[in-house]
Amino acid sequence: MKIEYKTNASISVDQFIELLKSSTLGERRPIEDRACMEGMISNSNLIVSAWDGTRLVGISRCMTDFHYACYLSDLAVSKTHQQYGIGKELQAITRNQLGPKCKLILIAAPAANSYYQHMGFTQNERCWVLDRNSSLRS
Repeated sequence: MKIEYKTNASISVDQFIELLKSSTLGERRPIEDRACMEGMISNSNLIVSAWDGTRLVGISRCMTDFHYACYLSDLAVSKTHQQYGIGKELQAITRNQLGPKCKLILIAAPAANSYYQHMGFTQNERCWVLDRNSSLRS
């Protein structure tokens, strides 16, 4: 299997949705909301993708300032291409795009906690989330 890695290559909404479905990440993303999916892919400022021929088989989708923090919003690899080191390579290429002091930050699905711990990430209990339909309190 020859995988080609690309940085900030053009990815269609359909390719993105298909990858999320084939990786199980689609279970936790709004794949039925095409406008949202378009916004997710078009407003990310660092995307590293993995391709098997013309098929998108992996993605590292980030928002970053390149100097202090990089939020890795989606790390997905198609089930058919897992266990070949594609996720690790996507993370390595992503990190190579960042400055020497830039932290890679992500929120993991519970089932992925052991994977990220194995990869060298440390767990941080200080993450907070405010859903869009929640109000800020005084």
